[in-house]
Amino acid sequence: MEPEVFVDILSDALFIVIKLVSAIVIPGLLIGLVVAVFQAATSINEQTLSFLPRLIITIMALIAGGHWITQVLMDYFNLLVMRIPEIAG
Repeated sequence: MEPEVFVDILSDALFIVIKLVSAIVIPGLLIGLVVAVFQAATSINEQTLSFLPRLIITIMALIAGGHWITQVLMDYFNLLVMRIPEIAG
């Protein structure tokens, strides 16, 4: 049971979390930037105008990437299960 195994598992988990979260957050950030530029150009200060498009894009990103997110998590879980003998032995 070497400490490097746990460091590898933790680094893989953090990389997967960053990858999955960025796939959901980045589209919302881009739409938020577009809406903010539109609001600045037109002097419209409506709060729902900035919130609703980000919400819709985030939900669409979850719908579009849901299968991929589930597959990545399942692959990582299977990798962890396969590494149990390496950790325990």
